[in-house]
Amino acid sequence: MNIQDKPRFLDRTWGQLRHVWDKVTGNGHVRNAVHFQADLSNEDLPRLRAQIQLCLEMRGREVSARAETAILGRSYLELNDEGRARFLKVLATDFDVDTAQVEHAIACWHQSDDISDRYANIQQFRQALAAPRLQLLTQFNELPEGVKFLVDMRAELLALKDGDPALAALEGDLKRLLISWFDIGFLTLDSISWDSPASLLEKLIAYESVHEIRSWDDLKNRLDSDRRCYAFMHPHMLGEPLIFVEVALTTGLARNVQDLLDETAVVEDLKHMDTAIFYSISNAQQGLAGISFGNFLIKRVVAKLSEEFPHIKNFATLSPIVSFRRWLTLQLANNERDLLTGTEKNALTLQCERLRIDSCLGNLLEIPHWHQDSQICDLLQPLLTRLAAHYLSEEKRSNGRAFDPVAHFHLTNGAQIQQLNWMGDQSEKGLHQSYGLMVNYLYQLDRIEYNSTAYVDRGEATTSQAVKILFKKVK
Repeated sequence: MNIQDKPRFLDRTWGQLRHVWDKVTGNGHVRNAVHFQADLSNEDLPRLRAQIQLCLEMRGREVSARAETAILGRSYLELNDEGRARFLKVLATDFDVDTAQVEHAIACWHQSDDISDRYANIQQFRQALAAPRLQLLTQFNELPEGVKFLVDMRAELLALKDGDPALAALEGDLKRLLISWFDIGFLTLDSISWDSPASLLEKLIAYESVHEIRSWDDLKNRLDSDRRCYAFMHPHMLGEPLIFVEVALTTGLARNVQDLLDETAVVEDLKHMDTAIFYSISNAQQGLAGISFGNFLIKRVVAKLSEEFPHIKNFATLSPIVSFRRWLTLQLANNERDLLTGTEKNALTLQCERLRIDSCLGNLLEIPHWHQDSQICDLLQPLLTRLAAHYLSEEKRSNGRAFDPVAHFHLTNGAQIQQLNWMGDQSEKGLHQSYGLMVNYLYQLDRIEYNSTAYVDRGEATTSQAVKILFKKVK
């Protein structure tokens, strides 16, 4: 496999589904599959509605229902992007709640005086609110690998639903089903090692979203004796990680991800390591967006590591500051001078005179390879570090959440903003996101609940004394 051209696992998964579902349909002995044009033409729509209706009428005939649902699902897999969008639109509009039944149930409830009748009417109302498509989605769930099929279907809905209330309602129905099916009690925490199946290791490469895995050697290094990788798995999605975390065992807080991932670095004696660094957490399934496992994952991994390495007392992250550049760009567009202290303004003017550019922080940051100029770095290191500390600790969205999504995640989970790291990530991605800055979030086991409550209830970000000193603006 070419690491740079990551495989399209969706296509591969659906190819496997077609093969598995052929067996469910009796290899064609039940009846021939329904074939549609790839883009699901207008002429195909009546036959599609008829096939969906047939699936819904099979309740109580499990074998036939599974076969007909598999035929329908296989037909969906053979459609192109446009065809699948039209399929979902039919499911969203033609198999939604029957408003006439809802209105009738409401009228019966209003007209009922008897307590028993009212409870019966409430039950009738609930049934009327259950769209017929929910039965179909449940039937897909009952097929082999049907859960993965529905997770990928929701991924497509998430990309299509904006501006379309019907598709948004269908996506909402599917999300609620997935939340119930992916309750944390159903998940297992699996350790992934170099000895894990190659198909699973391929998926780590494909799903890694924080620090790209560049080669098999890179992956092997991330699974070495001083590293750990854990994933939540679902019993009905075997071999498919839902979310996974990569951990490095270190001495003290790691400050630089390139050093952390250096394949040539010597592995230290595990007995001397006192810190577990969570340096990458990746959600592997787009179709499970908004269904949170990360907070449970961290707590379970901490417990696992504490059991394996009782001498490790510090649990922290080395995290990107993913929206810092975007936030700072917005501030610079409004009023740059309010961001800087008097000393910083004077130093900026001198640097810009040296470089013969207009005195503007934005101009300085647009210089190619600015991070390789020691004089620019001498100016920007304290300035950007201070602004990043303020950004992480103080900047909020309208809903009170931290502006930075990674900060919101860790603060919600009870972490403390511990340390800012200049040039912690000098990759192109790191420089683009946050001018190379990274942050350590510290999980102090006896403070997690207190910190989480302070943030969730009062919007207070817990910070170390060193960080507090950083974001206090010098007059």
